[in-house]
Parts: sequence; C-alpha cells; structure tokens
Amino acid sequence: MIYAARRGQVTYGEAIGIIMMQTFMPFPPGSPGNASTFRYPVRYQVVRNATMDRVVFNPDRTLLEPLLDAGRKLVRDGVKAVSGNCGFMILFQDDMARELPVPVFMSSLLQLPVISRLLKPGEKIGIVTASSKTLTAEHLRVATGGANIPLAVAGLEDKPCFHSAIHAEKGELDFDGVEAEVVETARALAADEGVKAIVFECTDLPPYAAAVQEATGLPVFDYTTMADYVFSGLVRKRFQGIY
Repeated sequence: MIYAARRGQVTYGEAIGIIMMQTFMPFPPGSPGNASTFRYPVRYQVVRNATMDRVVFNPDRTLLEPLLDAGRKLVRDGVKAVSGNCGFMILFQDDMARELPVPVFMSSLLQLPVISRLLKPGEKIGIVTASSKTLTAEHLRVATGGANIPLAVAGLEDKPCFHSAIHAEKGELDFDGVEAEVVETARALAADEGVKAIVFECTDLPPYAAAVQEATGLPVFDYTTMADYVFSGLVRKRFQGIY
C-alpha cells in the first residue's frame, strides 16, 4: 500500500472534527470536549468569542463566518465530518452544511426525526436542554426540518449545580450534584406517559445518560449517540466472523 501526503495536512486519522465554543468549564468523560469520550480520534478547533451568551442566550448570527472558518480549517486538517459542541448551534446547521464539503451535524437535536420514527404515532420525545427559556421554535424547526414531532421540553437553567458549572462558568463542576439535577429533570419529563424517549440537547449531559436511563427506563440519545452514528458511516470496517 502507498500512502500519499495531502498538502496542508500534517496529522491523519481524525474523522470527526468538533468546533468548540470559548468557555471556562470542566469536561468530564462523556462530554465531547473530553477526547477520551470517543473510541476514535477527534480533532478540535476553538472559535474565539463563541461564548455562552452569543450561542445560547442571545444567538448571534455574526458567528457564522467564524464557525465556517473553523469548519474549513478542520476540513483542511483532514476530518471527514464537522460538528459543534453546543446543541444551540443547530441555528447554523443549514449554512454550515451548504458551505462545507463534508457531512455536518451541529446538534444532537438532528436525531429528533429518526427517534420519532422509532416511536408510535403521537408518542413524545422529551428534550432536556441547557436553557428552555432560549430553546425556540426556530431551533426545533431547523432540527426537525419542519416535521410535526410531539415534544416535551425541560430546562436546567434554574438548577444550581448545573447553572454554576455551565451557565455561570465558575470553573468547577459538582458531578454528583449535576447528575441528580439531570435525573430529576428527566424523571419529570418521563412522568408524562406520552414521553417514550429522551434527547439531551446539551452536549454537557452525556456523562449522565446511564443514570437517566436507569431512572426512567427510556432510550436516551445525546451528542455521543449521534457522533458514533456518523462515524460508523464514515469509517466502515470489514466484518470478521465464522461462516
């Protein structure tokens, strides 16, 4: 086999590129900002001034060009798909997908149409979000392509441990405290008998997915389930077995 170098590329083997916001918070295993979350190498690109305020609380469309520049840099570095580390980046999905030459998945919310088709007609998907106050109908419209999907939404913005680590960016994260808040929020969603699956909008929530599933008995989808799905299509391997 002959390996050919690609001009401008100095590292290889990173299929998924993740655009990172500029934040001050810990990323425990399970978070996309922690590379040990993935069973495959990933590559990061930070966008300066892509803050919680400009992405989550007061979405700023002028971030599009810096996000595109980051995506283009990741593509030049050899990634085969580009993602973002905040579910609220869904507002940039269409523009990023239009401009970049590789698959783009800017939010775990893109899974909503597929999950809906796994359920019976009329059954709901419960969304746990970092901020129910700023997760708008437009975010959901972009995520679903306008499909009429029954949803129930619950936010973590008023939960003290989550707020301290993620919203206030105090620099420390009480893992057990946040887990308890996420489980409590998910249980409240699951109390609606129509909710038959949970989706985490927030990319900081996958570390708590197992606890939520144990507490609710429901399927739980998040950033990692989407990244793994995309990777599985990008990098196929020959099957091994006995015939």
